[in-house]
Amino acid sequence: MKISAQTVKEVRNRTSVGILDCKNALSEANGDVEKAVEILRNRGLAIAEKKRGNVVAEGIIESYIHHTTKIGALVELNCETDFVAHTDEFKELARNLAMQIAATAPQYIAPEEISPGGDLESQTVCLLNQPFIKEPTKSVQEIISEIIARVGENIKVKRFARFELGC
Repeated sequence: MKISAQTVKEVRNRTSVGILDCKNALSEANGDVEKAVEILRNRGLAIAEKKRGNVVAEGIIESYIHHTTKIGALVELNCETDFVAHTDEFKELARNLAMQIAATAPQYIAPEEISPGGDLESQTVCLLNQPFIKEPTKSVQEIISEIIARVGENIKVKRFARFELGC
């Protein structure tokens, strides 16, 4: 089946995956863009799952201060190598996560941190389960998994702090 360059470009724009991977996914999906996007997302999640156990000893600390200067956040984002920690994509992820924390005030990183018997709604209080503020159809964990698939390294939010004036 012949796959047009425009179709490959559309899948690439939606997934940020390499051109060859987009073309292969489109071939596998018989030219169906939606199916190709789903195939690539599933591959990304599989890659992220494989990387989950890798040690993350490098990373950065990123801050975000809201324009009102009344709310701010710090986040420590870890990865496997210093090389990835200094890429623009990793820095942008850290910045977006700090902004997410400032905007949504999560109490925990993941549901595993909630004590047994806690009746808290994990979607709103756990950072990784929240809808991503820049792309609400995806969770923060899905965004991190996509970046893991692209950079080929495990990425974890180690800790965060949120500050609000007067609280």
